Amino acid sequence: MSEPVASNGSAGATASSQPAAAGKGLNTGLWLAQGLLALAFGMAGTFKLVTPIADLAAKMSWIQDASPLLVRFIGASELAGALGLILPSVTRILPKLTVLAALGLIVVMVLGAGVHLMHGEANRLPVNLFLGGLAGFVAWGRWRVAAIPPRS
Repeated sequence: MSEPVASNGSAGATASSQPAAAGKGLNTGLWLAQGLLALAFGMAGTFKLVTPIADLAAKMSWIQDASPLLVRFIGASELAGALGLILPSVTRILPKLTVLAALGLIVVMVLGAGVHLMHGEANRLPVNLFLGGLAGFVAWGRWRVAAIPPRS
C-alpha cells in the first residue's frame, strides 16, 4: 500500500501515489499545456534557426537590432525548451528537467516582453503573457502538484 502524498508533493510521496494525488484532470491539463507550449516554442525556435536572417527581419522588427548569433541562440533556446517540456516527462528520465525547461521559457517570455516594449510593440505582450503564464502553470504543476516520478 502506498503512503499518502504530502501537500507539496514531496515528503512521504511514493512513485505510485503521485499522479493519483494530483487528480487526473490536473495531470491532463498539464500534459495539454506541455504539448501546446512544445508545439509553439518548437515551431518558433526552428523558424529562428533555419530561416535566413533577412527573411526573419522582414517579419519581426526586433531582428534588425539583434545580432544574427543572438537570434540563432534564442531559436536554439526555444527549441531546447520545447524538447525539455516533453522528453524528460515522457521518458521519465530526469523528469525534473521539465520544470527547468518551463522556467527557462518563462525567462524567454519575460525578456521577449521587454524587447517588445522597447520597440513600441505593446500589442504583442498578450502572447508573451499567455505563453509565460502557461509555462508557469507547467513549472508549478510538475514541481509541486503532479510531479512525474523518475524511472525506478
